[in-house]
Amino acid sequence: MNAKERFIAETGSSQFLESDQDTALEGYLRGQGWMNETEKVLTTEKPGEGNMNFVLRVRTDQGSFIIKQARPWVEKYPQLDAPIDRIRTEAQFYTLVQQNEVLSKYTPQLLATDLDNYLIKVEDLGEGADFSHVYQKGQDFTQEELESLVLFLQELHHDSFSTAATSYPRNQALKVLNHEHIFNFPYRPDNGMDLNAIQAGLHNLAVPIYEDQSLRDTISALGQRYLGEGPHLIHGDYYPGSWLSVNGAVKVIDPEFSFFGLAEFDLGVFLAHLRMAQSATASVEWVRENYQRPLGFNEHLLDQFTGVEILRRLIGIAQLPVALSIDEKKSLIEEAIGFIKR
Repeated sequence: MNAKERFIAETGSSQFLESDQDTALEGYLRGQGWMNETEKVLTTEKPGEGNMNFVLRVRTDQGSFIIKQARPWVEKYPQLDAPIDRIRTEAQFYTLVQQNEVLSKYTPQLLATDLDNYLIKVEDLGEGADFSHVYQKGQDFTQEELESLVLFLQELHHDSFSTAATSYPRNQALKVLNHEHIFNFPYRPDNGMDLNAIQAGLHNLAVPIYEDQSLRDTISALGQRYLGEGPHLIHGDYYPGSWLSVNGAVKVIDPEFSFFGLAEFDLGVFLAHLRMAQSATASVEWVRENYQRPLGFNEHLLDQFTGVEILRRLIGIAQLPVALSIDEKKSLIEEAIGFIKR
């Protein structure tokens, strides 16, 4: 029984919105004051492939908006439990960044919250798509896109948000879940994953990692750094699935993993995905060189977080739609191990 099935069995009801319940949805939205008395729901649709939460675009006869609800499971992987309070973190993130002139241009506006029911209403940015296409051969970021992504990240890390640092959610439960799948599960030989079912020969690439206790100890120590706190508000999941291209403009969404932590983690994840997308070497180096570091930034830690993100994406649960041969994955894994062991 997966997490979703267990919750329904224990409560007798899912107690959550569903995309095929337009009549109930309309009543809920009107009751919250999120629609007026004369407004009618015309259509609902999934705006994209979300991982963590239930997300719905609502089109009415007077406009459109996005509603997002957290459940006590991962939407894409209902076998996995997930802390439901993550929606509060996302709401807080949007509230903060809307106070920053630069950051507010890249994120949807938070329109309303119903945190008792783990729901938020946000601006519909319009028809667009995430950046998952960059994992395919022949696809890459434009220079303008890279500039936007770097500008957002360095502005996020440089804004002190000093009045919010002590009150911002620690998000520890979600960090613990993320920690398991970044720093622990992928490197356990008994994790039950059939890597060869993902790609023939992948298991053999993971065996040296399973057998390298020193490497695993280093990754474990990095995980403890991640679980701690830091001086910067970080997005926490800064990769192509959290970036949208809308009418040629870059937007950043899905900040439920955010917390005050280490800037090196965000940039490390960013660089790792550029490498897994086989972005041009010049593009990767441009990002690395042009991101303006906050004071105290640790280059060694950046490399290590980059390496861990590559490893966990190639041999862990959170697989990417990459078009990589087994030899290309071998090269990336060797590079990642080198980053971690430097």
